[in-house]
Amino acid sequence: MPGASGVNVEGSCEALCRTLVSQKGLQRETADISQSVLYTSLMGLLLVTDNEKEQLALGSGRAGLRNIGNTCFLNAIVQCLSHTRGLRDYCLLKPYRQEKFSKEDAKLMEAFSQVLSGLWDENEADTVVNPRQFYNLFKEAVPYFSGYSQQDAQEFLRFLLDKLHTEINRRPYTRRAGKEPEQKYARFRISEEAAAMWKKHLERDDSKIVDLFSGQLRSSLHCSVCSHYSNTFDVFCDLSLPIPKRSSAGEVTLRECLDLFSQEEKLDKENSPMCERCNRHTECTKRLSIQSKSTVYVSFPLTNLDLGPYGPIDCGPVLYDLYAICNHAGTVNMGHYTACCSDENGWCFYNDSSVTPVSENQLQTNQAYVLFYQRSNSTTTTTNVRK
Repeated sequence: MPGASGVNVEGSCEALCRTLVSQKGLQRETADISQSVLYTSLMGLLLVTDNEKEQLALGSGRAGLRNIGNTCFLNAIVQCLSHTRGLRDYCLLKPYRQEKFSKEDAKLMEAFSQVLSGLWDENEADTVVNPRQFYNLFKEAVPYFSGYSQQDAQEFLRFLLDKLHTEINRRPYTRRAGKEPEQKYARFRISEEAAAMWKKHLERDDSKIVDLFSGQLRSSLHCSVCSHYSNTFDVFCDLSLPIPKRSSAGEVTLRECLDLFSQEEKLDKENSPMCERCNRHTECTKRLSIQSKSTVYVSFPLTNLDLGPYGPIDCGPVLYDLYAICNHAGTVNMGHYTACCSDENGWCFYNDSSVTPVSENQLQTNQAYVLFYQRSNSTTTTTNVRK
């Protein structure tokens, strides 16, 4: 990616698609199938190289955050983002001051960077950082989070990343008149189509936030009448996973949640999408995703989470390691958020201002809510998985 990473946009997208997208994903248009199929595949997360040359003088990062009025949701997410190394270094080195083209002042980004500077202060004179200025600026940008009511940590994460991206967007915003004509890529390979759509996205939205947290999903409809494939590409920053129902109490694995997220569901003709070629409704299958807080225990791997099986055909292993967890204890309307984050010295439990070491075998609980994974061979590529 451009900017701090120094990676060519077009080359990165094409390489990403060549790696994660199999040309066998498209069947011949004469294929004889019994029903239409609509499925979603994970095209992959962005791979960016951390080429920062400047060395940072860092403390341990094991500092707490003061709760300034039911702000545990904020504290937990900030601790997780603070341990996202690519974002941490970007905030501390502040290259956005030189590279941004957004018309907006980077007030929230500056305040967020100041919080991270306090958390990673090498002097560690103050082991508790007050995020009040950052929170006040965030509430000005998103008034929905004003007051002292229970807030959702994942909603806060999404709003925060969106606002930070807007402030440091490398692409100047230009309003286009009218609706853009829909482009057709019927004769392209999936990799070419995905790369073209991703390039189009970067023409409007390109920032360090996109570098680190954005990925691409493909939904494909295979018509049972004319065998035509219709692809839709969407950008995402996290995956909200459904939890399988159990007739009796039992362990659920993250793999099972991903399987359910990616499974196909048959729709009848009345409820199915319309084929863009033959202009009729046909039987198809569709994937559904359910979002909810659940106390079901879901086990998850600390290392080598393989997202390859949920991507295009034959993309091979795509491995990720866990580095942070946002926990939630309580119900949908009330509760408490904490975080568990890893560093070079192991894992720590962050409970507002309190920071205590924690062992790996204590991480697996039914309170795990948002899981932060990074590509095992790149410390600057992350994905968030919400259960």
